[in-house]
Amino acid sequence: MEKTKRNPSTLPRYIGWFTASCVLVSSVVGTGIFTTTGFMARDLGHPGLILSIWLVGALIALAGALSYSELGAAFPVAGGEYAYLRRAYGPFVGFLSGWTSFSIGFSAAIAASTVSFAVYFLQLLPLDDEKGLLSTTLALALLWSITGFHLAGGGTGGTLQRNLTVLKVGAILLFIVAGLIVGAGDWAHLAPTNTHPVSGIGSYVVSLIFVLYAYSGWNTSAYLAGEIIDPARTIPRTMIGGTLFVALLYLILNGFYFYALPVTELAKPPILPVADKVARALLGFEASRFVTAILCLSIAGAVSAMVWAGPRVYYAMAQDGLIPSVFANTSGRQSTPINAILLQSLWASALILSGSFEQLVIYSGIASMLFSALAVGAVPILRRREPNLLRPYRTPLYPFVPAFYLFVSIVIVGSALYERPVEGCLGIATILAGTPLYLLWRRLHGAENRGS
Repeated sequence: MEKTKRNPSTLPRYIGWFTASCVLVSSVVGTGIFTTTGFMARDLGHPGLILSIWLVGALIALAGALSYSELGAAFPVAGGEYAYLRRAYGPFVGFLSGWTSFSIGFSAAIAASTVSFAVYFLQLLPLDDEKGLLSTTLALALLWSITGFHLAGGGTGGTLQRNLTVLKVGAILLFIVAGLIVGAGDWAHLAPTNTHPVSGIGSYVVSLIFVLYAYSGWNTSAYLAGEIIDPARTIPRTMIGGTLFVALLYLILNGFYFYALPVTELAKPPILPVADKVARALLGFEASRFVTAILCLSIAGAVSAMVWAGPRVYYAMAQDGLIPSVFANTSGRQSTPINAILLQSLWASALILSGSFEQLVIYSGIASMLFSALAVGAVPILRRREPNLLRPYRTPLYPFVPAFYLFVSIVIVGSALYERPVEGCLGIATILAGTPLYLLWRRLHGAENRGS
């Protein structure tokens, strides 16, 4: 069996539970919650059914968080699911996970998010951007300004992350309170309606995929596990508490949407963003600018979380000898993995400039769900293989919680492959594209070792 080359103590532990929670909350609360309810209103037409989907999505995310908490507490090292997959399935599967995180998981999501930020930000300014040059410039400016904060060290990056998260959540809560106090909504909108009956289980599954997209990022703090203080307590506290907080916020927001407008109005075009419709209905036309500002804050916070978390995967891979060791280089008092950060931001910049990230984001969800399912599957595998491993936290209601997450993941991935075979095949092809890179690197690395 191959020896692990990683030195877990290389990165100092300085991240507390609040900062780790801010990373998780900012990563999850992006644009999904402000947009997806409109699609569900159109396809389902039933407030209670829509709220139930958001609740089911919360239970799925919570099942994943409970399972990841056991892994994170047992393996408090950088890299998140890459580290778990490598331990349970070997370096090849770990490499494919890291490759997917780099090529589409983090980088494409960062590119799409920064471009979305630019589009929303320009709505606040009376500027003409017919050729899209200004949007591209703004997207790159956001990416590299945030990258600069994180290159300066975890302390500076943590301050940025905390401020963005507090501002984001505060703005959302202010929006809700203002709408309830000033607006003339009606809780009767939550009553069932038969104006648009559900077409079948397929509509429910598709809506659930939208919801799970909005919940994606619940595992982000796991990538920073190598820098978290008292990881045995902090990782479960952050993952479980952060996921529950987001779930509560999402349910409150959706209830607020239905207070503002009946489901039939939310379903009318233009559907995006549903929060904009709600703001105009309750607070007037100018309030939509405030919603746009919230969207900009949400996106900036999510980009910061991804710029911070993603490079820890490449750093861990370099520590393990799966990619060039230069990406394990650190700098500064907090041992910031500067080369790994630069690698990700450069690739994200290339995607922004090329404009070839939209389809990547569409099918990256399948790859993300597949690897998260494999990571949850590592819980029973490692319990059997390493029964004496120190587990400061154990998943409650085992094995039902991991089994529930795995079952849902199989159903969703299967449905996605059936409904969107092209995107599904592209996602799998992207994962497998890492195979020749892995074989080439292992061959070259082996030759170096023999020659040294």
